[in-house]
Amino acid sequence: MFPNFNIYSTPLLILVIQGLILVGLLLKRYLEKKNASDAILAILLLITSYQQICYTIGFMGWYDTFRNTKINYFLIPAATAISPLIYLYIKSITKSNFKFQKVHSYHFVIPISLMIYRLAIFTYDALQPGFNETQNGVLKLSLDEAIVLPILNVLDFSVTLLYLAFTIQLYINYRQKIKQYFSNIFKLELNWIRNFLLVFSLLFLYSSIQTFVGSLLIDLGYQERWWLNLAMAICTIYVGLKGYFTDTTKLNKLDVSFSPKEISIPEDTKEVKKEIAETSIEAIAALMEEEKPYLNPDLNLSELAKQANVTRGQLSEIINNGFQMNFNDFVNSYRVNEFKSMLKEGKHKQLSLLGIAYECGFNSKATFNRVFKKLTSFSPTQYLQSQRN
Repeated sequence: MFPNFNIYSTPLLILVIQGLILVGLLLKRYLEKKNASDAILAILLLITSYQQICYTIGFMGWYDTFRNTKINYFLIPAATAISPLIYLYIKSITKSNFKFQKVHSYHFVIPISLMIYRLAIFTYDALQPGFNETQNGVLKLSLDEAIVLPILNVLDFSVTLLYLAFTIQLYINYRQKIKQYFSNIFKLELNWIRNFLLVFSLLFLYSSIQTFVGSLLIDLGYQERWWLNLAMAICTIYVGLKGYFTDTTKLNKLDVSFSPKEISIPEDTKEVKKEIAETSIEAIAALMEEEKPYLNPDLNLSELAKQANVTRGQLSEIINNGFQMNFNDFVNSYRVNEFKSMLKEGKHKQLSLLGIAYECGFNSKATFNRVFKKLTSFSPTQYLQSQRN
């Protein structure tokens, strides 16, 4: 009897409703601010919520009560659409002023083709006698479930694996590029991207294992597959909430069109000094020591280049090859030295260690602790104690 509220249907129903609310909030914000990332995330969550709705009403007894429901025609493998949306979402965050273009529509050739194919077999089956009295028509059984669905399972797996690999690589490259531009990287926003990818990677792994077990080992029923649907529903809520409350526009507005040279430490550092004028290295060092631009927590490569009267490319080469550091480590090394100097002056008697760190140009406790440990092999507290001893 429909509706049947039980331990399977009720949790999914609650989560699905919350997921749809988040879809509405993201679309509303997109209409107001025109951030492409909001629209892409809303569509992604809408597709995952649609999947959960189909399973939720199943656990509520819809398909048992209405045996001729044609839902199987419209349960298209969603990963072929979700995977490119994951890629485009990360792209929309990490590419400056991202706009959806016609070329992006090519990512959805497969899911659109599947929708047309399913609509075609539905139309054919609907014209056959007795279709209204059955759940699956002749083409659905003889063609789709017998031949096409096994192929779609392989396609689903392959498409998801490829898109996740491309997207993770995109994230790793972007994170490294950020360090070439900014002295304080956007830890909160970058961690959100990492967690976003981790969530969908784990869901992909879980789904793949379930498909493998269900196809080759044992027959998994509706209830055994409930756990994956519950996990997807929970992840939908997490992704929706974090995506809504994390200000990803900070990354989208960054100007990273210039590509600094990567760090390249030659075997013979004397050769580097021949290529890079000593005066340039000394000038940058003098600027850092005398004017202390590193005290600005928002210092970036462009601003420092302006102060040094050089181009971004020249400054990048001087820092990478002359000082053998990326921009992030270069600036933070001065902040750490400033912190050490303040401790020697007894500044810790008036301020907390974190307060001193903020005065030195750091913008978060986590960044300060990580950088200090990396450059000194001590935590700030351990370093202070070593100086007292």
